[in-house]
Amino acid sequence: MASFSRKRELFFWICLLSGFTVLLFILIPIIQLMSRPSAESMLRTILDGDVVRSIQLSMGTSLAAATISFVIGTPFAYLLARSDFRGKGIVESIIDLPIMIPHPIVGIALLSIAGREHWIGKALSALGIRIMGSVAGIVTVLTFVGLPFYISAAKNGFEAISPRLESISRSLGASATQTFFRITFPLATRSILAGFIMCTARAISEFGAVIIIAYHPMNAPVLIYERFESYGLVSSLPICVLLLLLCLGLFIALRIITSQRKGHS
Repeated sequence: MASFSRKRELFFWICLLSGFTVLLFILIPIIQLMSRPSAESMLRTILDGDVVRSIQLSMGTSLAAATISFVIGTPFAYLLARSDFRGKGIVESIIDLPIMIPHPIVGIALLSIAGREHWIGKALSALGIRIMGSVAGIVTVLTFVGLPFYISAAKNGFEAISPRLESISRSLGASATQTFFRITFPLATRSILAGFIMCTARAISEFGAVIIIAYHPMNAPVLIYERFESYGLVSSLPICVLLLLLCLGLFIALRIITSQRKGHS
């Protein structure tokens, strides 16, 4: 930045123009979206029972997916942070696969193992668990797409903690489990919470895989699609604004957490 301040060369103005272009590209559609609905339409949408239920479903299933990611992802993230083994790069690539796969394919792939022809589908059926058109199916999809974000954040948090602290704890007689819960986990709390929020936010925004698994019950993105297809922009825009405000709230929480983490590092 110092070199830029000393010399206003052509490259500086190219970078500046690039920055303005990126910001405008992101902000203009969002500002337009937020300003379109009238106060009356927003109030009507907030009082719409279907909208309230869809947002509650989105939030509830997203939190459930983030909780599952926390439970199964935290030990695995710690293993990846502290272990170096053959094939680790392949394992990490597999974890990131849900980010790369087109999400309708994710929905179809999950359905393929949840059917009665597959042994997993048979086992689920025997337990009375239904994936197609169910809340359980939505949670499964959201966990699939959100888990990589949680594991990545938690892993980075564990990697930032010096292994010497754990070695000292072990040398004083603490077990590996005691060391993890008394030393490592508390120090990585901010990264874990950031990963939880990222996983929740990613899950809330998922549409492509959810609509394959469960058109009903409708979560918020599916309801937005249904209202847009049936009634156009006028009906779908207020729901978009409500969902956007929810995502912005999560984003602000994430920024606060990450900024505090940097301040303590």
